[in-house]
Amino acid sequence: SANNHTTPLTTVQSPKEGAGGVPTGAPRTLVVQQTSLDRPRETWSKKMDFLLSVIGYAVDLGNVWRFPYICYQNGGGAFLLPYMLMAVFGGVPLFYMELALGQFHRSGCISIWKHICPIFKGVGFAICIIALYIAFYYNTIMAWALYYLLASFRPTLPWTTCSNPWNTVNCLRYLSTDSNVTWTNTSTSPAEEFYTRQVLQVHLSPGLHQLGSVSWQLALCLLFIFTIVYFSIWKGVKTSGKVVWVTATFPYLVLLVLLVRGATLPGAWRGVVFYLKPDWGKLLSTTVWIDAAAQIFFSLGPGFGVLLAFASYNPFHNNCYKDALVTSSVNCLTSFLSGFVIFTVLGYMAEMRKIGVETVAKDAGPSLLFIIYAEAIANMPAATFFAIIFFLMIIMLGLDSTVSGTHTHTMHTCMCFIVCLCPFSGTSRFCADVNMMLGFSPGLFWRVCWVAICPIFLLFIIVSFLAFPPEVKLFDYVYPPWTTVLGYCIGVSSFICVPAYMVYHLLTAKGTFKQVRASRGLGVGLSPSSPPPVPPPSY
Repeated sequence: SANNHTTPLTTVQSPKEGAGGVPTGAPRTLVVQQTSLDRPRETWSKKMDFLLSVIGYAVDLGNVWRFPYICYQNGGGAFLLPYMLMAVFGGVPLFYMELALGQFHRSGCISIWKHICPIFKGVGFAICIIALYIAFYYNTIMAWALYYLLASFRPTLPWTTCSNPWNTVNCLRYLSTDSNVTWTNTSTSPAEEFYTRQVLQVHLSPGLHQLGSVSWQLALCLLFIFTIVYFSIWKGVKTSGKVVWVTATFPYLVLLVLLVRGATLPGAWRGVVFYLKPDWGKLLSTTVWIDAAAQIFFSLGPGFGVLLAFASYNPFHNNCYKDALVTSSVNCLTSFLSGFVIFTVLGYMAEMRKIGVETVAKDAGPSLLFIIYAEAIANMPAATFFAIIFFLMIIMLGLDSTVSGTHTHTMHTCMCFIVCLCPFSGTSRFCADVNMMLGFSPGLFWRVCWVAICPIFLLFIIVSFLAFPPEVKLFDYVYPPWTTVLGYCIGVSSFICVPAYMVYHLLTAKGTFKQVRASRGLGVGLSPSSPPPVPPPSY
């Protein structure tokens, strides 16, 4: 159906036009009606729906397990300096830019390119493919958490004892109260064996070349997670905007409960000191700055198209500048808070085992949650209660990110800079668009970041990743070289959309290459022949 928008304009009548009882020179009202065949874009029911959705997307599993590990690995408190610098000059400007782009053009990651540069529409398709890959990853983590959640509804948590069918002779439940037990290098905890031998069942497979049969328990958990994700988004932002009131706020409640509980445990101070004790010598290492740039980028999540999609449902004159500052600040503070939640518990584990915190915290990633933290919870009073709320929190954090991603990566943002922001004319036009929305233009700081600092920031991450590829391993199993090749192929499978669509666009466009450049594809911002978008009415 047509979308009609009327705008009253007041004009002054010429003295010669007085007639029909209308006094000469009296003001008259001319009603201009703009008709669009496009279906009106739905909007958020409340402003808080949008803010919680953005916070829920930005605050994900990486804040809980990756930031604390990266922080202590790179100098503890000293890491906060490069982290804040990367946030101020790289992450937040990118965050603000994507929100502004989505809100002005009111388009998703594919359709927005007709406003910026149609020949790069393949970037939008690449974003969709990457969102699919990320959904697979997060849904798998949530399926594991659901398995743990269901296993927590027992009087005795199954990862606290060594008398289960999956346990080995090396299983050892060791606490400081067990004076007759000695922890050795060959010892394994009940939590580790539950994760590796009961949940993942890695002992049944010699390697990736022989995967073995499907675990029906995990398959059912995964199916249930996919079902939850579907019903969270099946009616668009009207549904997901309500879901985030639970999924975005519940993790904060759990984090506060776990922080208070962790702070009261014996040895908690050891973990906090280990977490924050600065090692200023680490700042001389390039790895620290690479990790800081990567962490802030993947923490805030600009360039994945999610912020673009969320902002496109905003009213045209919404203050996205303030939204960017508030939500990015909440994200960074949450990462910092999560460090205390994790390391108070790691200090407790070190105290119980009478070993160093660095020995307890040697593992990162999912194992930090499903082994170390799960074991710590199991040895607390009221273990069942804390296990239930902890794994519920993991599911909520994963749901936020998955639901956000399915509403729609690095290459998206990088291309956006190269095409429309690096040339000074593109920056000026973008700032004029922001001025039309907000009533003020971005200052010199934002312009410098968008034109110079942020492209360098992105290239720094990409080049460092290619120059120093991470070693891929699971405990003692080192992944074979062909898996690295497969990983690069998966990455290329999304990027290939960009040059493929360029070729398609040039082959299907009518006229010479120069004409296509001028009218259809390679310019920046709006086409010179197109009028600027008419802002929708205020909400």
